[in-house]
Amino acid sequence: MHEPGGSDQPSFWVAGTDAVEGDVVAALREAAVCDAALGPIDWSVLPAGAVRDEFAAPSGPLARVSMGPADGERVLLVPGMTGSKEDFTLMLPLLAAAGCRVESYDLAGQYESWQAGPERLSPPGGSYTLGLFVDDLLAMLGAGAAPAHVLGYSFAGTVAGAAALRAPERFASLTLLSTPPLAGRALRGFKILGPLHPRVRARSLGPVFIAALRANVHRAPADRAAFIRARLALTRPSSVGDILELMQRTPDLAAPLRATGIPILVVAGRGDVWRLEDHRGFARRLGADLLVLPDGHSPCETAPHQLTLAMLRLMGR
Repeated sequence: MHEPGGSDQPSFWVAGTDAVEGDVVAALREAAVCDAALGPIDWSVLPAGAVRDEFAAPSGPLARVSMGPADGERVLLVPGMTGSKEDFTLMLPLLAAAGCRVESYDLAGQYESWQAGPERLSPPGGSYTLGLFVDDLLAMLGAGAAPAHVLGYSFAGTVAGAAALRAPERFASLTLLSTPPLAGRALRGFKILGPLHPRVRARSLGPVFIAALRANVHRAPADRAAFIRARLALTRPSSVGDILELMQRTPDLAAPLRATGIPILVVAGRGDVWRLEDHRGFARRLGADLLVLPDGHSPCETAPHQLTLAMLRLMGR
Protein backbone atom coordinates (compact mmCIF):
# COMPACT_ATOMS: atom_id res chain seq x y z
CA MET A 1 0.00 0.00 0.00
CA HIS A 2 1.12 3.50 -0.76
CA GLU A 3 0.47 6.57 1.38
CA PRO A 4 0.02 9.81 -0.56
CA GLY A 5 0.69 13.31 0.72
CA GLY A 6 2.16 14.55 3.98
CA SER A 7 1.18 13.58 7.49
CA ASP A 8 -1.19 16.56 7.73
CA GLN A 9 -3.22 15.53 4.69
CA PRO A 10 -5.99 12.94 4.38
CA SER A 11 -4.65 9.72 2.90
CA PHE A 12 -6.41 7.09 0.87
CA TRP A 13 -5.20 3.57 0.38
CA VAL A 14 -6.75 1.06 -1.96
CA ALA A 15 -6.19 -2.37 -0.44
CA GLY A 16 -4.05 -4.68 -2.53
CA THR A 17 -2.75 -2.03 -4.93
CA ASP A 18 -0.02 0.60 -5.07
CA ALA A 19 -2.20 3.09 -6.93
CA VAL A 20 -3.87 6.11 -5.40
CA GLU A 21 -6.62 7.77 -7.40
CA GLY A 22 -5.70 11.43 -7.83
CA ASP A 23 -9.28 12.65 -8.17
CA VAL A 24 -10.16 11.03 -4.82
CA VAL A 25 -7.24 12.68 -3.05
CA ALA A 26 -8.13 16.06 -4.59
CA ALA A 27 -11.76 15.73 -3.54
CA LEU A 28 -10.74 14.77 -0.01
CA ARG A 29 -8.52 17.82 0.22
CA GLU A 30 -11.41 20.04 -0.85
CA ALA A 31 -13.62 18.36 1.76
CA ALA A 32 -10.88 18.93 4.35
CA VAL A 33 -11.12 22.66 3.73
CA CYS A 34 -14.85 22.51 4.54
CA ASP A 35 -14.12 20.53 7.70
CA ALA A 36 -11.48 23.02 8.81
CA ALA A 37 -14.06 25.81 8.56
CA LEU A 38 -16.46 24.14 11.01
CA GLY A 39 -17.13 26.03 14.21
CA PRO A 40 -18.85 25.35 17.54
CA ILE A 41 -22.47 24.17 17.46
CA ASP A 42 -25.15 23.12 19.91
CA TRP A 43 -24.88 19.34 19.59
CA SER A 44 -28.25 18.82 21.28
CA VAL A 45 -30.01 20.50 18.32
CA LEU A 46 -30.51 18.32 15.27
CA PRO A 47 -30.32 19.87 11.79
CA ALA A 48 -33.38 21.44 10.24
CA GLY A 49 -35.48 18.81 8.52
CA ALA A 50 -34.44 15.96 10.80
CA VAL A 51 -37.32 13.99 12.34
CA ARG A 52 -37.18 12.27 15.74
CA ASP A 53 -39.12 9.14 16.62
CA GLU A 54 -38.79 5.88 18.54
CA PHE A 55 -38.27 2.44 17.08
CA ALA A 56 -39.67 -0.59 18.91
CA ALA A 57 -36.61 -2.87 18.96
CA PRO A 58 -36.36 -6.26 20.67
CA SER A 59 -34.54 -4.65 23.62
CA GLY A 60 -37.00 -1.76 23.97
CA PRO A 61 -37.61 1.73 22.54
CA LEU A 62 -34.66 3.16 20.61
CA ALA A 63 -34.45 6.90 19.97
CA ARG A 64 -34.05 7.50 16.24
CA VAL A 65 -33.57 10.39 13.85
CA SER A 66 -34.27 10.39 10.09
CA MET A 67 -33.57 12.89 7.34
CA GLY A 68 -33.71 13.09 3.56
CA PRO A 69 -36.16 11.94 0.88
CA ALA A 70 -38.32 8.99 1.91
CA ASP A 71 -37.49 7.18 -1.34
CA GLY A 72 -33.76 7.95 -1.19
CA GLU A 73 -31.02 5.35 -1.01
CA ARG A 74 -31.05 4.21 2.62
CA VAL A 75 -28.09 4.94 4.91
CA LEU A 76 -27.98 3.85 8.57
CA LEU A 77 -25.37 5.39 10.90
CA VAL A 78 -24.84 3.51 14.16
CA PRO A 79 -23.02 5.19 17.08
CA GLY A 80 -20.85 3.35 19.57
CA MET A 81 -20.36 3.09 23.32
CA THR A 82 -21.23 6.33 25.20
CA GLY A 83 -22.26 7.77 21.82
CA SER A 84 -25.57 8.79 20.30
CA LYS A 85 -27.26 9.69 17.04
CA GLU A 86 -26.03 13.28 17.53
CA ASP A 87 -22.50 12.10 16.71
CA PHE A 88 -23.67 12.30 13.08
CA THR A 89 -25.32 15.74 13.31
CA LEU A 90 -22.89 17.18 10.75
CA MET A 91 -23.18 14.21 8.37
CA LEU A 92 -26.98 13.98 8.28
CA PRO A 93 -27.57 17.04 6.06
CA LEU A 94 -24.66 16.14 3.79
CA LEU A 95 -26.05 12.68 3.07
CA ALA A 96 -29.60 14.02 2.78
CA ALA A 97 -28.41 16.64 0.28
CA ALA A 98 -26.93 13.78 -1.78
CA GLY A 99 -30.41 12.28 -2.01
CA CYS A 100 -30.04 9.65 0.71
CA ARG A 101 -32.59 8.65 3.32
CA VAL A 102 -30.30 8.72 6.33
CA GLU A 103 -31.13 7.37 9.79
CA SER A 104 -29.35 7.01 13.12
CA TYR A 105 -30.32 5.74 16.55
CA ASP A 106 -28.99 5.51 20.08
CA LEU A 107 -27.82 2.03 21.04
CA ALA A 108 -29.77 0.29 23.81
CA GLY A 109 -28.82 1.72 27.19
CA GLN A 110 -27.22 4.80 25.64
CA TYR A 111 -28.58 8.38 25.97
CA GLU A 112 -32.25 8.60 24.90
CA SER A 113 -32.43 4.80 24.43
CA TRP A 114 -31.61 4.32 28.13
CA GLN A 115 -34.86 2.44 28.72
CA ALA A 116 -33.87 -0.33 26.31
CA GLY A 117 -32.06 -3.19 27.96
CA PRO A 118 -31.74 -6.93 28.54
CA GLU A 119 -34.58 -7.00 31.06
CA ARG A 120 -37.01 -6.19 28.21
CA LEU A 121 -36.01 -9.21 26.13
CA SER A 122 -38.12 -12.33 25.96
CA PRO A 123 -36.95 -14.16 27.97
CA PRO A 124 -35.26 -11.41 30.01
CA GLY A 125 -31.46 -11.28 29.98
CA GLY A 126 -28.98 -10.22 32.62
CA SER A 127 -26.57 -8.08 30.61
CA TYR A 128 -26.07 -6.21 27.35
CA THR A 129 -24.75 -8.79 24.90
CA LEU A 130 -23.47 -8.61 21.35
CA GLY A 131 -26.55 -10.58 20.32
CA LEU A 132 -28.81 -7.92 21.84
CA PHE A 133 -27.20 -5.14 19.82
CA VAL A 134 -27.13 -7.23 16.63
CA ASP A 135 -30.81 -8.17 16.97
CA ASP A 136 -31.73 -4.51 17.44
CA LEU A 137 -29.77 -3.48 14.34
CA LEU A 138 -31.24 -6.23 12.19
CA ALA A 139 -34.73 -5.29 13.37
CA MET A 140 -34.05 -1.68 12.39
CA LEU A 141 -32.80 -2.76 8.96
CA GLY A 142 -35.77 -5.05 8.51
CA ALA A 143 -38.22 -2.22 9.16
CA GLY A 144 -37.20 -0.18 6.11
CA ALA A 145 -35.88 -0.38 2.58
CA ALA A 146 -33.15 -2.96 2.08
CA PRO A 147 -30.36 -3.35 1.40
CA ALA A 148 -28.96 -0.33 3.23
CA HIS A 149 -25.56 1.30 3.47
CA VAL A 150 -24.48 0.90 7.10
CA LEU A 151 -21.80 2.74 9.08
CA GLY A 152 -20.77 1.31 12.44
CA TYR A 153 -18.80 3.65 14.69
CA SER A 154 -16.31 2.19 17.19
CA PHE A 155 -17.96 -0.74 19.04
CA ALA A 156 -20.94 -0.45 16.67
CA GLY A 157 -18.59 -1.46 13.86
CA THR A 158 -18.29 -4.84 15.56
CA VAL A 159 -22.08 -4.94 15.92
CA ALA A 160 -22.59 -4.04 12.25
CA GLY A 161 -20.03 -6.60 11.12
CA ALA A 162 -21.68 -9.36 13.14
CA ALA A 163 -25.09 -8.31 11.77
CA ALA A 164 -23.74 -8.41 8.21
CA LEU A 165 -22.66 -12.00 8.71
CA ARG A 166 -26.14 -12.90 9.96
CA ALA A 167 -27.99 -11.14 7.13
CA PRO A 168 -25.63 -10.01 4.34
CA GLU A 169 -28.59 -9.39 2.03
CA ARG A 170 -29.54 -6.37 4.15
CA PHE A 171 -26.19 -4.61 3.58
CA ALA A 172 -25.42 -2.71 0.39
CA SER A 173 -22.10 -1.56 1.89
CA LEU A 174 -20.38 -1.41 5.27
CA THR A 175 -18.27 1.44 6.64
CA LEU A 176 -16.26 0.61 9.77
CA LEU A 177 -15.36 3.87 11.52
CA SER A 178 -12.75 3.69 14.31
CA THR A 179 -13.82 0.07 14.78
CA PRO A 180 -11.82 -2.21 17.11
CA PRO A 181 -9.25 -3.65 14.66
CA LEU A 182 -8.09 -6.43 16.99
CA ALA A 183 -9.90 -9.69 17.70
CA GLY A 184 -10.15 -11.10 21.20
CA ARG A 185 -9.00 -8.65 23.87
CA ALA A 186 -9.40 -5.53 21.78
CA LEU A 187 -8.65 -3.24 24.72
CA ARG A 188 -5.05 -4.47 24.67
CA GLY A 189 -4.52 -2.17 21.70
CA PHE A 190 -5.73 0.95 23.51
CA LYS A 191 -2.93 3.48 23.75
CA ILE A 192 -4.00 4.40 27.30
CA LEU A 193 -6.13 1.55 28.69
CA GLY A 194 -4.07 -1.16 27.02
CA PRO A 195 -1.53 -1.65 29.82
CA LEU A 196 -4.37 -2.00 32.37
CA HIS A 197 -6.43 -4.60 30.56
CA PRO A 198 -4.73 -7.75 31.94
CA ARG A 199 -5.11 -6.55 35.55
CA VAL A 200 -8.60 -5.02 35.59
CA ARG A 201 -11.92 -6.61 34.73
CA ALA A 202 -13.24 -4.61 31.80
CA ARG A 203 -16.80 -4.36 33.16
CA SER A 204 -15.52 -2.59 36.28
CA LEU A 205 -14.05 0.17 34.09
CA GLY A 206 -17.53 1.39 33.08
CA PRO A 207 -17.90 4.02 35.86
CA VAL A 208 -14.25 5.04 35.42
CA PHE A 209 -14.74 5.50 31.69
CA ILE A 210 -17.85 7.63 32.24
CA ALA A 211 -16.12 9.74 34.90
CA ALA A 212 -13.19 10.36 32.55
CA LEU A 213 -15.52 11.54 29.78
CA ARG A 214 -17.38 13.82 32.18
CA ALA A 215 -14.04 15.30 33.22
CA ASN A 216 -13.19 15.80 29.53
CA VAL A 217 -9.83 14.06 29.78
CA HIS A 218 -9.91 13.66 25.99
CA ARG A 219 -9.98 17.49 25.68
CA ALA A 220 -13.06 17.80 23.50
CA PRO A 221 -14.05 21.35 22.51
CA ALA A 222 -16.29 23.12 25.03
CA ASP A 223 -19.44 22.75 22.90
CA ARG A 224 -18.90 19.03 22.48
CA ALA A 225 -17.89 18.45 26.12
CA ALA A 226 -21.09 20.11 27.38
CA PHE A 227 -23.23 17.78 25.27
CA ILE A 228 -21.27 14.70 26.33
CA ARG A 229 -21.87 15.49 30.00
CA ALA A 230 -25.59 15.94 29.37
CA ARG A 231 -25.76 12.70 27.40
CA LEU A 232 -23.99 10.70 30.09
CA ALA A 233 -26.61 11.79 32.63
CA LEU A 234 -28.98 9.37 30.87
CA THR A 235 -26.62 6.63 29.64
CA ARG A 236 -26.71 3.51 31.81
CA PRO A 237 -23.31 2.76 33.40
CA SER A 238 -24.14 -0.96 33.17
CA SER A 239 -24.38 -0.73 29.39
CA VAL A 240 -20.94 0.90 29.22
CA GLY A 241 -19.38 -1.73 31.48
CA ASP A 242 -20.99 -4.56 29.54
CA ILE A 243 -19.74 -3.16 26.22
CA LEU A 244 -16.20 -2.83 27.57
CA GLU A 245 -16.44 -6.48 28.62
CA LEU A 246 -17.71 -7.43 25.14
CA MET A 247 -14.73 -5.64 23.61
CA GLN A 248 -12.52 -8.11 25.45
CA ARG A 249 -14.21 -10.84 23.40
CA THR A 250 -14.24 -9.12 20.03
CA PRO A 251 -15.00 -11.72 17.35
CA ASP A 252 -12.60 -12.15 14.44
CA LEU A 253 -14.88 -10.97 11.66
CA ALA A 254 -12.38 -10.10 8.94
CA ALA A 255 -12.23 -13.30 6.90
CA PRO A 256 -15.97 -14.11 6.96
CA LEU A 257 -16.88 -10.49 6.18
CA ARG A 258 -14.50 -10.51 3.24
CA ALA A 259 -16.17 -13.67 1.98
CA THR A 260 -19.61 -11.98 1.87
CA GLY A 261 -18.48 -9.70 -0.95
CA ILE A 262 -20.08 -6.66 0.72
CA PRO A 263 -18.14 -3.49 -0.24
CA ILE A 264 -16.28 -2.39 2.90
CA LEU A 265 -14.51 0.81 3.89
CA VAL A 266 -12.34 1.16 7.00
CA VAL A 267 -11.87 4.70 8.35
CA ALA A 268 -9.51 5.72 11.15
CA GLY A 269 -7.88 8.86 12.46
CA ARG A 270 -4.14 9.09 12.99
CA GLY A 271 -4.86 9.91 16.62
CA ASP A 272 -7.32 7.05 17.20
CA VAL A 273 -7.28 5.06 20.45
CA TRP A 274 -5.97 2.08 18.45
CA ARG A 275 -2.70 2.20 16.55
CA LEU A 276 -2.80 2.99 12.86
CA GLU A 277 -0.86 -0.17 12.00
CA ASP A 278 -3.66 -2.22 13.61
CA HIS A 279 -6.25 -0.50 11.38
CA ARG A 280 -4.04 -1.12 8.35
CA GLY A 281 -3.85 -4.82 9.15
CA PHE A 282 -7.61 -4.95 9.72
CA ALA A 283 -8.27 -3.39 6.31
CA ARG A 284 -5.89 -5.83 4.62
CA ARG A 285 -7.61 -8.83 6.20
CA LEU A 286 -11.00 -7.46 5.15
CA GLY A 287 -9.79 -6.71 1.62
CA ALA A 288 -11.20 -3.24 2.28
CA ASP A 289 -10.31 0.29 1.30
CA LEU A 290 -8.75 2.30 4.13
CA LEU A 291 -9.22 6.03 4.64
CA VAL A 292 -6.85 7.61 7.17
CA LEU A 293 -7.66 11.12 8.38
CA PRO A 294 -5.55 13.54 10.45
CA ASP A 295 -8.10 13.28 13.28
CA GLY A 296 -8.75 11.28 16.43
CA HIS A 297 -11.40 8.70 17.28
CA SER A 298 -14.35 10.75 15.99
CA PRO A 299 -14.00 11.77 12.32
CA CYS A 300 -17.82 11.85 12.10
CA GLU A 301 -17.61 14.99 14.26
CA THR A 302 -14.33 16.51 13.09
CA ALA A 303 -14.19 15.46 9.42
CA PRO A 304 -17.82 14.96 8.33
CA HIS A 305 -17.28 16.21 4.77
CA GLN A 306 -14.36 13.86 4.16
CA LEU A 307 -16.13 10.89 5.73
CA THR A 308 -19.33 11.54 3.79
CA LEU A 309 -17.38 11.84 0.55
CA ALA A 310 -15.70 8.49 1.18
CA MET A 311 -19.03 6.83 2.02
CA LEU A 312 -20.66 8.17 -1.15
CA ARG A 313 -17.72 6.87 -3.18
CA LEU A 314 -18.14 3.45 -1.57
CA MET A 315 -21.83 3.64 -2.55
CA GLY A 316 -20.78 4.15 -6.17
CA ARG A 317 -21.76 7.83 -6.34
